[in-house]
Amino acid sequence: MHPFLDRSRARYDSLGGALYDGVVARPAIAALGARALWGADIGVFFAPMEAVANAPASIAILDVPCGGGVVLERLPVDRGIRYVAVDHSPKMLARAGRVAAARGLKGVEFVEADVGALPFADGTFDLCISSAGLHCFPDPARAVREMARCLKPGGSLVGSMAVAGAGARHDAVIAVFRRLAFFGTGGTEDDLRRWLGDAGLEGVTVARSGALVHFTGRATPA
Repeated sequence: MHPFLDRSRARYDSLGGALYDGVVARPAIAALGARALWGADIGVFFAPMEAVANAPASIAILDVPCGGGVVLERLPVDRGIRYVAVDHSPKMLARAGRVAAARGLKGVEFVEADVGALPFADGTFDLCISSAGLHCFPDPARAVREMARCLKPGGSLVGSMAVAGAGARHDAVIAVFRRLAFFGTGGTEDDLRRWLGDAGLEGVTVARSGALVHFTGRATPA
């Protein structure tokens, strides 16, 4: 496991994780935060979650990092979906578990793991969600390759992240979050496009608002 993850886990296991959960669970507050920190429309952050809300029955979904379960709030009930929530923070996984229990969700699994070495076989999932995740990882390029590896042929990777290079003010915020170990190495919009392409994903789309981007990519169909 990457040494950065010990510092990052401590941050998210502390008050920082609870504060993040509290903000993203309140769309009005999240919208103010997105505008203030990133100069962005919060819709870019929430866009990946719509892929879960509209997921067809009986598919397998990987959510990494699941955080406190904000994406689980969108998971349809009784659609026979296998949902695997992965995070490196036990406390975030516990929060996500409480969300699932409160909603009566079935078919949800919780796995503590490093996104750089996911414990799943190739071609396991139809859909991978990485909501506000890539900027948190120590090696985002490797994370994208791992998530792409776990996709079935034709499966989709959908996510959002904060990117560097969108303005001096936003870059300063990113630098602070990096020093605090809430963010990892991160990258620019161009870096993101390269990571997706290098992972063999097709039909890549990247939409940016301020310093936030929503991205999609598809594994090569069989």
